Amino acid sequence: MEINLTGATFDGEVLKSDIPVLVDFWAPWCGPCRMVGPVIGEIAEEYNGKVKVCKVNVDEEGSLAAQHGIVSIPTVMLFSKGRVAGKLVGARSFDDYADMIEKFI
Repeated sequence: MEINLTGATFDGEVLKSDIPVLVDFWAPWCGPCRMVGPVIGEIAEEYNGKVKVCKVNVDEEGSLAAQHGIVSIPTVMLFSKGRVAGKLVGARSFDDYADMIEKFI
């Protein structure tokens, strides 16, 4: 399951999480973001219970995206223990995301 984040929910869902959190910064008009969407869904299924998977629509949450230095989308960040543990920019494969996650579970 993927959780849609807002500025109000980010800290509780991501920074205070007991498990690593993968956050997909995306927008509905972004072609590469739409390509990555199903891959992020697969990650959510594969790592259910081990990693929390969240999404941030940068059009709706521009200040949240700016706060995290997002300049290109899709950007996928992995947070572990409240800190950024990894970051991948652009459309990537399942294996790229899995490799980033595996270091922290």
